Amino acid sequence: MKPSFKTIALVGKYKSPEVAAPLLKLARFLERRKVEVLMDRVAGSRAGRGRYPALPLEDLARKADLAIVIGGDGTMLNIARTLAPRDVALIGVSQGRLGFLTDISVENMLGTIGAILDGKFLAEKRMLLEGRVDGRAHKASRALAFNDVVVSKGARGNLIELEVRIDGEFMYHQRSDGLIVATPTGSTAYSLSAGGPIVHPGVEALLITPICPHTFNARSVIINPSDDVTVEVAERTGDVVLTVDGRIGTTFAHPSYVTIRKAAQTTVFIRLRRDSFYNMLRTKLSWGQR
Repeated sequence: MKPSFKTIALVGKYKSPEVAAPLLKLARFLERRKVEVLMDRVAGSRAGRGRYPALPLEDLARKADLAIVIGGDGTMLNIARTLAPRDVALIGVSQGRLGFLTDISVENMLGTIGAILDGKFLAEKRMLLEGRVDGRAHKASRALAFNDVVVSKGARGNLIELEVRIDGEFMYHQRSDGLIVATPTGSTAYSLSAGGPIVHPGVEALLITPICPHTFNARSVIINPSDDVTVEVAERTGDVVLTVDGRIGTTFAHPSYVTIRKAAQTTVFIRLRRDSFYNMLRTKLSWGQR
């Protein structure tokens, strides 16, 4: 990541016409700050009106020092996976309800981003996951995850049976609705809803959280980030669904299996120095309120 941000890409939530006004407002602000402004192709057609170069995400990744994403956490997840291989830093601006990734509101974005351009920021490196499906019953495929990789029953109504191994060592056999393997960033997403712990995003670890297990002794486990997690489906279970960051990805069955590990790529989030992770938790989870 470069020490200063000279070229900034603006990315807006797709299929959201209302994002055009804040994008244009932000673009004009950055222009006054002598920053080169680029826009993603969709946002450029709505907000840029030809004034700013409109490029595909892959081209933005090659040219930009920083990407500012206006939308929600879902939009940020998609953009982060695309830009991660190019080491482009990210800032998230929320259109409405503030999320854990898009934690700057549209109302205060100019002041916040102005302070960041003045150097009053922290750069947080976040780990990613790589999920890979292998086996005789499935052609090998892989995907990057920012929050989590989930093996679940999908549309099936029955419990599924999974065998979980850590670096090849048998961990347990489980009957459940599925299994979540999450990053620390993803610890405040699906894993938290399933009863998993909250982990500071600066910690490097993998979280394994069962979804509605058919037992009272199944618990979330935090493991070494260098460990591989292998999930195999019992032969009688049938098809299961692999989802990456909440998006339907791949259906597979025995004797195929999924391996989840720390990805080689990372991504960097930019935050104001005063906006700590714990302050965000207090605000979003209403800690300390009576």
